[in-house]
Order: sequence, then C-alpha cells, then structure tokens
Amino acid sequence: MKTSLWLYLFIFVAMFDLHAQYPILSPFALSLGAAPSFIGYIMGVYSLTHLPGNIIAGFGIDKWGSKAFIVLSLIVAGIILIFQSQITDPWTLLYIRSISGFVLAFLSPACLALLAKIARDRIHQSKLMAGNGLVHTLASVVSPAAGALLVSKVGFTAAFAILGWILIATGLFAIIGVRETSTTKSNKSALSEPLPVPELEADARGSKIPWLFFLIPLAISCSQGILFFELPLIATTRSAVVTAGILFSLVSLGALLTLSFVFLNRFSPLYRTVFGALTLAFIFFGIAVQWPIPLYAALFMIGMTKGIIFPALSTLLAAITPSSKYGRAFSFLSIAFSLGSFIGPILAGNLRGVVSSYYIAFMILMIALLVLPLRKFNSILVSR
Repeated sequence: MKTSLWLYLFIFVAMFDLHAQYPILSPFALSLGAAPSFIGYIMGVYSLTHLPGNIIAGFGIDKWGSKAFIVLSLIVAGIILIFQSQITDPWTLLYIRSISGFVLAFLSPACLALLAKIARDRIHQSKLMAGNGLVHTLASVVSPAAGALLVSKVGFTAAFAILGWILIATGLFAIIGVRETSTTKSNKSALSEPLPVPELEADARGSKIPWLFFLIPLAISCSQGILFFELPLIATTRSAVVTAGILFSLVSLGALLTLSFVFLNRFSPLYRTVFGALTLAFIFFGIAVQWPIPLYAALFMIGMTKGIIFPALSTLLAAITPSSKYGRAFSFLSIAFSLGSFIGPILAGNLRGVVSSYYIAFMILMIALLVLPLRKFNSILVSR
C-alpha cells in the first residue's frame, strides 16, 4: 500500500479515537465532581502541554523523520487513555490530560510533514493536503456520536479503555505501514525550495514573516475550543451525551460538504481563510444573540467554514516553505492551534456567567481578522 494511503488510514483511526472523546470528556469530568470552571482547565491544559511537544517535534521531525514520532505518539497515547479509564478524581484527570497533550503534539506535524515531502509536485502536494482534510473530517463525522453511544452502552471506564487499545493497535500497524525513503528523510525532492514569495518564508531561514498571520489559526482554534466546551455541558444524562455527540457530528458533516467542493481549491488560500473566518465569526455572533436559526443548522454552517479554512491554511503554509523546514513550519502552525485550544475553554469556563461564550468567540475572530496584514499578503499573491 502506498505511504499516503497508510497515512490516511492511521490519521483516520487516530482522529476517530480522539474526536470520540469530545462529547464525553466534560460529562466524565462532571461525574468526577469537577466544576465547570475546572473543566475548562482540564480541556485547556491538553493544548497547553501541546506547546513543548510541538517545539520538539518541529526540530526532531526535520532531523530524524516522521515515522518514529507517529508510532510512539499513537502507542503512548493509547496507554495513557487506558490509565485515564481508571481515574476517580478531577485532579488526576487534569494530570493525565496534560501528559496526553504533550504526547499527541508530535502526531499532526509528523503526518503533515511526511505528506508534504512525498508529493511529486505542488499540485500533488495540494491534493495530498486536501486528502488529509477529507480523511480528518470523515473521522470526525462519525466519531463524536460513536463515542457518546459507546459511553451510553458500556460506561466511561470501558469506553476510554477501548479507545486506548485502538490507538495502541494503530501505532503497531504504523511500524510496518509508514515508510520513509532516503529521499524523504534527506529532503532532496523537487519541493526543496519554496515558491517565490519573498516576504513570507519559513522562520528557520531567518527571513521576514508576518507573524500576525498566526493569529488566525489561534483565533479559530480558540473559538473551536469554546464550542467544544459548551456543547457537552448539555450532557447531564447518558441520553444527553448521545445528543451532544450528534451535535459534534453535525459540525463535521458541514466540513465534509465544503471539502467535497473541489473547485474551491482554485481560489487563493488566503482569500479562502479570510472568508471562512469572517463567516465563522458572524455565525458565533448569531448564536450569541439567539438568532432564529436553529442550533443544528448553525453547527452545520460552522462545519462548512472549517472545511474551507483548514485546508487553505495547510496549503498556504506548505507552498511557502522549503521541504527541509516542513517539520518546524507545521509545528508553528500546531503551536498556534494549541494556544487557541488552551485559551478558549478557560475563557468560556470562567466568563460564561458574565457574557455569552459565543460572543467571546466572535470578538476573538474579529480582532484576528482586523490585524491581519492583508496588503502584505496581496503583494505576495501578486508575486506568485
């Protein structure tokens, strides 16, 4: 089987396993006696400990390749989930989640870097990135509902243990499934140099980079963290957990729809990012002011914006970065996502009694868009 297909398979299983936890983690913490504000820290610390892992991953992947990080990340994360199934108090859950966040910080940069390296040319690279987004979304469509249904049938303890063993099995398969040739390890490919975009190149090359660009992924992940914090709190019973799982799946279904619009790849990734983020901000504003659109429809639209934004971000980053720096480039992107995912739940957990969490998401997205240096990016697009 081709390396890309193996990668898609492992990404699917890993993302299925991880997204299955979204609708059940908050109810699990509540069952342990955690307050809503403390749940925000439990969800946020996972992303906070992502940061050192992302930094280490960036340099480690460029030096030693992706395979070892993919295998170890999956296996160790599975072992941690099995331990998580046995905990009995909120503080232990906080510690376990912090360790899990560090371990899984290596997975996404490693997979994205390897996908970018095995591409034959820029067009093939764009297709591989779109395929990654499609596989990720397919997994997230069914996994929240599946995870919630699993808890309703077997309970939290057995559900976490099952998910942990699935991750371990996936990591073992990755040992034989992921192959790195000498070409991909040494980065001597046709993609060794970035496209001619002088004002936005990899940080490792020491050239200028508009760092305000990274406020966009930070704001998007922050708003997503707020959403993931709020939705499961409706789950006070096991039947409600299933409802929360369905709500998460609606977001993924919306993303799957826009990912199927292949004609969108013809448009500038920058314009796709800005349009998607602006639309996402107004959807959160609508929910905050209790607009007449049902929550189910709003969640589906949020998913549609995600299907536009995430492939555009990865495509833009890969196009402007030399293959020898892919590890570091995607680790910086992961750092931005991790920071946002850490900030979002904590803001929601501490401020939801004062102001709507969805209004906070709207404001963060709008601030990121307002400070984005569009003129500089326009000059980059012209040079391309």
